[in-house]
Amino acid sequence: MPLVVPEGEVEFSAIRAQGAGGQNVNKVSNAVHLRFDIRASSLPDAVKMRLLALSDQRITGDGIVVIKSQGSRSLEQNRIAALQRLNELVDSVATLPKPRKPTKPSHGSKLRRLEAKDARSSIKAGRAKVRDH
Repeated sequence: MPLVVPEGEVEFSAIRAQGAGGQNVNKVSNAVHLRFDIRASSLPDAVKMRLLALSDQRITGDGIVVIKSQGSRSLEQNRIAALQRLNELVDSVATLPKPRKPTKPSHGSKLRRLEAKDARSSIKAGRAKVRDH
């Protein structure tokens, strides 16, 4: 089950969107800045540590995630999109990666590698100039 960030721990602020859009951009604040304090959240400590260890430009040095969403003309849709991106970020560190088990090449794979090297060597040796002794 994926971790979901409670909306009560997220701070939204409406801002004016950038870019083209005619008069609507100049008069309506429909872009959203989402701010989420990782350290003050109710997430499990292990998830907090992995989030803080991420080298993501959306996470500030103080441990606050800042996400800007301005893809839609609707404030509510931008709010939903920002919250979804935050949940995807948290979900990406929620599951631990499987530890790697070191393995060794099998006897057969070693033999096949050496046979391939030998075949390649004889091909290359056949390209050499012919010499009379």
